[in-house]
Amino acid sequence: MITVLVISIIVILIVLALSVLTIGKGYSYKHTVDPIDPLPESKEKNKEPEK
Repeated sequence: MITVLVISIIVILIVLALSVLTIGKGYSYKHTVDPIDPLPESKEKNKEPEK
């Protein structure tokens, strides 16, 4: 009975350690954002007013 308890605690500690490492690696990841392309100007703005 004690061996099952010890093995269970060891497995729980390993899973906890792996979870903490994975979360830490996720927080240390540097996220980047692509620059926004300028909106194309409207075709009407490019037209010269008719006289």
